[in-house]
Amino acid sequence: MPPIRVLVADDSITVRKRLIAVLSADPALEVIAEAADGRTATEMCRRLRPDVMTMDVMMPVMDGVTATEYIMANCPTSILVVSSSSHRGEVLQTFDALAAGAIDVLDKPTGIEPRSVWEGELVIAVKMASRIRPITRTPVRGQTRGLKPVAIAAEAPSSLIHGTASIIAIGTSTGGPAAIAKVLSQIPADFPLSILLVIHIAPEFADGLLQWIAKLSRMPVRVAIDGEPLPPRGRGNVVMAAPDRHLLVDGGCLRVTDSAERHSCRPSVDVLFESVARECGSRAIACLLTGMGKDGARGLLAVRRSGGQTIAQDEASSIVFGMPREAIALGAAQVVTPLAEVASMLDKMARKSHGDRRHA
Repeated sequence: MPPIRVLVADDSITVRKRLIAVLSADPALEVIAEAADGRTATEMCRRLRPDVMTMDVMMPVMDGVTATEYIMANCPTSILVVSSSSHRGEVLQTFDALAAGAIDVLDKPTGIEPRSVWEGELVIAVKMASRIRPITRTPVRGQTRGLKPVAIAAEAPSSLIHGTASIIAIGTSTGGPAAIAKVLSQIPADFPLSILLVIHIAPEFADGLLQWIAKLSRMPVRVAIDGEPLPPRGRGNVVMAAPDRHLLVDGGCLRVTDSAERHSCRPSVDVLFESVARECGSRAIACLLTGMGKDGARGLLAVRRSGGQTIAQDEASSIVFGMPREAIALGAAQVVTPLAEVASMLDKMARKSHGDRRHA
């Protein structure tokens, strides 16, 4: 099998040389070129067509976000962002790059972590990115920063409108920041239900993710607090799982726990969905978006079996179809829909469950 061809882009020669040394030491990887600015990176990507790029976001001439947007629109490539989690501005740009189509993010080495640990994480992340089929993307920053909710037009099938929904649970993993950005930027401020959200993300980037999502959402965004009451119907909030903690519903309250990982994940989508199925039954709406692995598939099935309403993202719009595919194979998804239609479907389910006919 030929080696995975990697292009390294970083304006720091120190970081660049370390990335190249680590990647070149693995026989399954081949560093084919390096770039010190975003414009050079885009030119090399078009000419050399690497399997994977590592991308810094803070670079001269053209920053990494703009470079990612250009690459995903013109020569789609699997991009791993290698960025610092300690600089707020850089973290926010990192998530802009993920929204533009980058696959995942890895923290830059700080010198504190064991050298072998970070090097192993880098090699694993590059190999994982090489297995993902990149999707051609149009630039997103103008779309997400405008925060203009789209007209809600899609109809939820009448067979799904039953009972009174009380909560929405959403789970996602690889490709999740971009998917959540799309959904939340389309949901209006008067959305009637709160959203419980689990995204698989490295703990060091969790605070930055919350700040980034808060900029995109017209609803308030916060981290779950252990023991707080389940948000009531009315004015919606986005409530995220805390870093490296499960989020679940129990006894009418949100619980935040450090119990064992599920599918090597904490927080786990299955843990959230299964608790919502037990606690809310037919009053629950669960949505499983792009992600690698199978976390959330059995949880989505539990929600459906309890009488709740379930949605899975379709293959064509998923960065990684693993989690939705597993759910669909189990018969857990009542609706399989493109990402662009998820917000419309959630709005219809939430409002019609409340008897709100203004979009009927």
